[in-house]
Amino acid sequence: MRAPEELFTIHREAHFDEPPVLVYAFAGFVDAGSGVRIAAEHILATCTHRLLATFDVDELLDYRARRPRMSYVVDHFASVEMPQITLHEVTDGDGVSFLLLTGPEPDYQWQRFMAAVDLIAQRYRVRLTVGLSAIPWPIPHTRPLGLTVHGSEPSLLAGHVSVVGEVEVPGHVGAMLELHLGQHGFSSMGLTAQVPHYLVQFEFPRAASTLIAGVAAATGLVLPTAALEPAARRADAEVASQMEGNDEFATVVAALEQQYDQMSAVESSPRGALGSITEAEVMSGEEIAAQFEEFLSGLESDDEADRRDDSGGREDEGGDAQTD
Repeated sequence: MRAPEELFTIHREAHFDEPPVLVYAFAGFVDAGSGVRIAAEHILATCTHRLLATFDVDELLDYRARRPRMSYVVDHFASVEMPQITLHEVTDGDGVSFLLLTGPEPDYQWQRFMAAVDLIAQRYRVRLTVGLSAIPWPIPHTRPLGLTVHGSEPSLLAGHVSVVGEVEVPGHVGAMLELHLGQHGFSSMGLTAQVPHYLVQFEFPRAASTLIAGVAAATGLVLPTAALEPAARRADAEVASQMEGNDEFATVVAALEQQYDQMSAVESSPRGALGSITEAEVMSGEEIAAQFEEFLSGLESDDEADRRDDSGGREDEGGDAQTD
């Protein structure tokens, strides 16, 4: 492996009164609803920050898989938006400084990248590392989002109960960093927002609010989320408008609401208090998935009909919704 210290450039030094928290947030594979990207952008937009270091993205990214956005004006290319992986010193609402590492998830040289982050954590004597991610989950958008908390030490998980047993999942840089940093002596944890599975390809600001609130609760940092509320309300309104007159969509959401409410009642009640609710009454994941697939098939049919009816004979240009 080539020297990891050559993978990043320090632009200015930072000095912390106390060992800081390192938050890392990578957009890409595990970023349902773009919650991770929105959370990182919101933190930088609402908190004072200074750029400390940048990574060599030519070494880390596959541009053909995620092509940079270019601007074409009349008769020439005017600009290009190159991706960046950056390290910022950020100051929270109480004047406490922490580190934020953000950008697209690297495509290449994962082990070298993790070794580089290890060097950064050592350089600033980081006391805690927190990774952000967002995954599809069988939950309705009409209920509070869940947050899965995981980490290298039981003390980091106090007050949180896991709803997942032993599973095998595809590797991603955030999870591998959590494992790597924990193995190298750092207190390492991750926060995963549970995003309604039918919204993973669309921007869902409530996922970002959930992640930022989770960071605040886990670290004691003061991070505002109020500025995200207008965008979250707009997203909710758009989903509600899609439900109008769409029986399949309404059925999926109603089933998820019923399951959510039943499980919440079971979790918050003494054992046996809900004896009238049986396992058979809670919809299985297979049943929900079948209804969701039927709903998607209906959307695809409607979309094809709309394109055929388009007098211009053109498909609408797609947005920048992120896919896994």
